[in-house]
Amino acid sequence: MPRRLAARGAGARGPAAGAAARAPGAGAGPPAPARPLLRWDEVPDDFVECFILSGYRRLPCTAQECLASVLKPTNETLNFWTHFIPLLLFLSRFGRLFFLSGQDVPFHHPWLLPLWCYASGVLLTFAMSCTAHVFSCLSLRLRAAFFYLDYASISYYGFGSTVAYYYYLLPGLSLLDARVMTPYVQQSLGWHVDCSRLIAAYRALVLPVAFVLAVACTVACCKSRTDWCAYPFALRTFVFVMPLSMACPIMLESWLFDLRRENPTLFVHFYRRYFWLVVAAFFNVSKIPERIQPGLFDIIGHSHQLFHIFTFLSIYDQVYYVEEGLRQFLKAPPAAPTFLGTVGYMLLLVICLGLVLRKFLNVSEFCCKK
Repeated sequence: MPRRLAARGAGARGPAAGAAARAPGAGAGPPAPARPLLRWDEVPDDFVECFILSGYRRLPCTAQECLASVLKPTNETLNFWTHFIPLLLFLSRFGRLFFLSGQDVPFHHPWLLPLWCYASGVLLTFAMSCTAHVFSCLSLRLRAAFFYLDYASISYYGFGSTVAYYYYLLPGLSLLDARVMTPYVQQSLGWHVDCSRLIAAYRALVLPVAFVLAVACTVACCKSRTDWCAYPFALRTFVFVMPLSMACPIMLESWLFDLRRENPTLFVHFYRRYFWLVVAAFFNVSKIPERIQPGLFDIIGHSHQLFHIFTFLSIYDQVYYVEEGLRQFLKAPPAAPTFLGTVGYMLLLVICLGLVLRKFLNVSEFCCKK
């Protein structure tokens, strides 16, 4: 299917738009009823998705029509439900974890601040995805704005994950314990190196580096909506891999030390999470199966729906090992997380991401690629 880069004018949107543009009484008979769904050549180019030929909603829609469309078979319906149902599941899970788990630690205790950061990131990214997919046909500018917010929420979630790792998972790794790592390096490699300074530098830089990556990823993904970007899906997949590198110590721990025996929950769920992410990235970049048979998967089964499903599975596994890390942390907390080191960082990130989005929303060029 040819991909068009320049947005057409209001009078070149196909037969549906032409019928809507007729003046009242211009025809001999009553006006033809509006088609509930449109084809790819009947909507502006900025709304067309690769290899999706039909199932497009009427443009522009009202907010009420957008909400009603979640119960109708369009090419965005399952994009909404594949994230709205997980949103409800995670709301229930975090609600039980914070308020109904029966722990001695109250929900407002400083030990739970990293979990609040992580939970807010998970819930926000699902909520923003639902919002973007439901209201993406309000107008061209609002479509771009909603997906900019979607990218920012993913960056926010990525940084929240790093905060949870930093306090709940990294302290329990032998890799980041100088009393264990230094003898290991000396015995295995024959290097007489004091690892304490290197580990201390790593601990000091984890959150600042993750913060910079979160902002940089949002900038790159917003730029990918402009016409100069030939491969937006590949670019976004690549840039969102960078914050996942903050979990590299867990992978190294499994290679250098017996993580499978020491912490089987972390080992199993960690590697299964990354398997789901690889599968999700494959569908997001390849545009399979609709690339193979354009038009067959317009409503059910296209790649973005599969991408949503496998992303949910990856976060579902992540919640398991973050929760396990919290249990281990509560047994012997090395130090109480500070407000500035958790919520303070998240608030600063919100301000920076807001400035990034403001800059891009002032730019008149918008492109459609999700």
